Amino acid sequence: MSRLKNKVAVITGGSKGIGAAIAKHFADEGAKVVVNYASSKEAAAKVVKTIIDNGGIAISVQGDISKEADVIRLFEETKKAFGALDILVNNAAHQQYLPIEQVSVENFHKHFDTNVLGTTLAIQKSLELFSDKGGSIINISSVAGKLPMAGVLLYSATKAAINAITISLSKELGAKNIRVNSILPGATETEGATNAGVTNGSEAEKMFISNTPLGRRGQPKDVSKVAVFLASDDAAWITGENISVSGGLYGF
Repeated sequence: MSRLKNKVAVITGGSKGIGAAIAKHFADEGAKVVVNYASSKEAAAKVVKTIIDNGGIAISVQGDISKEADVIRLFEETKKAFGALDILVNNAAHQQYLPIEQVSVENFHKHFDTNVLGTTLAIQKSLELFSDKGGSIINISSVAGKLPMAGVLLYSATKAAINAITISLSKELGAKNIRVNSILPGATETEGATNAGVTNGSEAEKMFISNTPLGRRGQPKDVSKVAVFLASDDAAWITGENISVSGGLYGF
């Protein structure tokens, strides 16, 4: 298939989980992919190798998106390799579940600097590479942004902010033909979710599944399929949407 043929895509946090699935799926659809990572160099290299071994085109670029200099370098490297940009996927995120008594200033800044500031910086710097044809920005949010639960204060707040950013920027960037949408995954089997106790056979996982009409936890490919659609011309009339990809997860 080639719904993204010759399009250039940057995926932040593309070395693992949902980001890696999106990177591989985009490449399968013909995109040239930039796999961003903060510290997981070997995992990013593995994603790039898989793409290249399957006949695709990809590079990896290290960068902590909470740091402006790193974000600037990410898009400089993208321009150097591919010349322009068609798709940005803001997937990099910090995820830690804590009761209010354990929330610290450090926790707060780690969540907001990565999830909100990082997304904002990536979008801001990406605009320099989008052509007059426009493109697609996809923010990976979470159902936690609209269905907060106990003990998920900071993560939920950052994802609610992402949902607001999506709607605001869809209005601001529409005149440039840049579409902005977000995907809100439910309980999805990733390393971050497992570390947070969401997909490791815990009581929390059982609770999520019991509140999911489709009766299972999500897989990264469930999200990557929707990301491909939003990045493609099939979604040319869609912007400003916060789309839940959660099996119908409806609350707690």
